Amino acid sequence: MKIDLTVAAIPAFIGAMAAEYAWQRTHPVAPGTRAGDYQLADTVASLSMGVGSLAAPYVARRLLDPVTPGVGRHGRALLAVGAATAVLTTVGDVVRRRLRDGRLPDPQTVPAQVRAVQDDLAEIRLGPATAAADRTPPVLRKAHGALAVSAVASTALITSTTWAAMTSGRRLHACSPLDLGTGRWAIVAAILGWDFIYYWNHRLSHESRWLWAVHSVHHSSERYNLSTALRQPVAEGVTLTVPYGLLALAGVRPALIEQARGINLIYQFWIHTEAIQRLGWVEKVFNTPSHHRVHHGSNRDYLDRNHGSILILWDRLFGTFEEEDEPVVYGLTSNIDTFNPLRVATQEWTDIAADVATADSWHDRWSSLLRRPGWAYARRAAAGVA
Repeated sequence: MKIDLTVAAIPAFIGAMAAEYAWQRTHPVAPGTRAGDYQLADTVASLSMGVGSLAAPYVARRLLDPVTPGVGRHGRALLAVGAATAVLTTVGDVVRRRLRDGRLPDPQTVPAQVRAVQDDLAEIRLGPATAAADRTPPVLRKAHGALAVSAVASTALITSTTWAAMTSGRRLHACSPLDLGTGRWAIVAAILGWDFIYYWNHRLSHESRWLWAVHSVHHSSERYNLSTALRQPVAEGVTLTVPYGLLALAGVRPALIEQARGINLIYQFWIHTEAIQRLGWVEKVFNTPSHHRVHHGSNRDYLDRNHGSILILWDRLFGTFEEEDEPVVYGLTSNIDTFNPLRVATQEWTDIAADVATADSWHDRWSSLLRRPGWAYARRAAAGVA
């Protein structure tokens, strides 16, 4: 019987959290001055989301397989929904521009109005809606927004589920002439390969809002202790990532890929603590609590840094490393102030849907989903949306 290493490690997780809590009790500080201290509501939220993340793959499989093109019997229906809502949304764009401007837009032209935003964004297109009042009836505006959300959501769902099916480890391993077997070097290849791909997926999770909507769950706590490690997302089945199935093409067997995943997740558990400070030479090669505290910081200098899992070498090599040199402020740049797991899991998705619904062009709709989170946040701020 296949054993999930992360499930098998649950007793160790609980024991480690108990030990960390005991250490905090024997090393007290003034209340509210140490972010690593456990808070009941925060810990319950993290643990409940950890349990949810274990069940999510099984639930997702039952929900997503039937609508995956080429896999489920409802795949074509989802394709039809995506195509129909995209056409209707485009028609709505034309109607709204006619109502607003009194005429159709000139062919092959793009509104020129732009506005500078954050340092990492060159510009953001605000569109002609800022220059003229939108005279679209509220009912039509809401219907048009709902169609836009449906078009983007169905297209994203089709793309992600099809990509996952095409790049699964079993499928790619069956296509590969290579087989590394189950020996020592095969295990090393699986662990290092997973760690390398994880770095890029983790980095992309901070650079694309689609992936950030999933990953932001893990960053939502303003506390930092071992329970935070268990605050895991539940929507990984609807993202587009670098496939770990690539390891199968290199000859790593799917069973070893799954074990590498478990080892990777288990390693990440112990680095979510303030109880361990610097670790000397270990800091040069491996990811440590100090390095990962930086990753969880909302400090400006700490944003989007230290994406590695087991090894910190990838960050040093690809220019995303940052040393811990100032107190860390944990959480999001704009915290959601809730311990409700459902709200934590859906907040960013809700904001994406709102941005897609209010956008007046396909450029802005897809940018709200695919570009850096900061692009959409700046657009909302420029439009006066909280």
